[in-house]
Amino acid sequence: MAIDNAIAASAGRRWSMLIVIAVGAFLPMTTWFSATAISPQLTQLWGLSLAQGAWLTGAVQIGFASGALASSMAGLLDIVSLRRVICASALIAAAANICLLFAPSVELLLAARFMTGMALAGVYPPALKLVSTWFSRGRGTALGVLLAALTLGSAFPHLVSARAAEFAWQDVIVATSLAATAGAVLILCLGEEGPYPFARSTFDRRHIRTLLRNRALMLANLGYLGHMWELYAMWGWILAYIRAGSPGLGISGPSAASLLAFFVVASGGIGSIAGGIMADRIGRTATAAAMMAVSGLCALTIGLIFGGPLWLFAVVAILWGTTVIGDSAQFSAMVTELSDQRYVGTALSLQLSLGIALTFCSIHLVSFMAEVLGWRWSFLILSPGPFLGVTAMVALRKMPAAKQIAHGLR
Repeated sequence: MAIDNAIAASAGRRWSMLIVIAVGAFLPMTTWFSATAISPQLTQLWGLSLAQGAWLTGAVQIGFASGALASSMAGLLDIVSLRRVICASALIAAAANICLLFAPSVELLLAARFMTGMALAGVYPPALKLVSTWFSRGRGTALGVLLAALTLGSAFPHLVSARAAEFAWQDVIVATSLAATAGAVLILCLGEEGPYPFARSTFDRRHIRTLLRNRALMLANLGYLGHMWELYAMWGWILAYIRAGSPGLGISGPSAASLLAFFVVASGGIGSIAGGIMADRIGRTATAAAMMAVSGLCALTIGLIFGGPLWLFAVVAILWGTTVIGDSAQFSAMVTELSDQRYVGTALSLQLSLGIALTFCSIHLVSFMAEVLGWRWSFLILSPGPFLGVTAMVALRKMPAAKQIAHGLR
């Protein structure tokens, strides 16, 4: 009885703790895009080539994928305190980010970005697991709120770019490093594990083999890979796409294009929360399939309105921005429900590392399509990803193991 009362009391704090974790994760994640926001200034300062400029973001992604994979192989998140992992990783991200002010060469500049990505692999996956310990029911909504916060972090560089004249590039680096430090302190001082903790584990490389043999989990991961094929390429190139279409759309100046790109990416925050609420009411597989079907259709059709009218282009682009990320949290939620409860942290890190690694291919293929066919039809290459994801969700929904998802809602 006393245990039940303790759980009930802790559960009453779950929404306030969700805010703490979401803010604590969002603040360090701003360092992911700090160099992207000031890439014109860094390009001018260092005389960067186009390829080197692209690596300002690419190095972070490689670092994140490497760090998440290493964490998964070591089972780190199933052994060590989650809040300590997040705190230490956020501080490392802040330190690596501030090195941009002092890097003596382009090589060390990119090395600092790689280290930032590795550190952030110790922020995002454990934040997902930490939130999950507070929510047995309503987990989809909770993770949707967390993803909404991180999506706003992804949109932030476009807002900065729209008002670039008001900021010195050094201010952006200092501000994001201070934000990461504040996030570390917030999680360390106020972050707690909830009343639904996952079983502790010990290091064992056979954990990976166990996860790979879980067919239902692999279908969830396949759906996630289809989702990731589309997501980062869309986020990474939407500003260039808008700028290329600006003459036909009637957009004047780079600031207006950046502002529209901000709204497109930021709309994913609404999509993440809406997706979480839908998933907890109609099921995760159904929600993910619906989101991917809509986003895939947007990838197929946005080229038809590349030349305007502007209002229609904005509606489709924002609808795409809303749905392209609206399902992301549900794949993480499925991992927490389908995995052996001893290996949830390992499973989350594995899923994220594979997904981020895949984005390298789609990002480069979009640029290749733009060179060959022009920007108008460059996003066509993204549509197979979400439709593959829909197929995986339909197959998963039919499996008996799917009853473990969302308390039977699947």
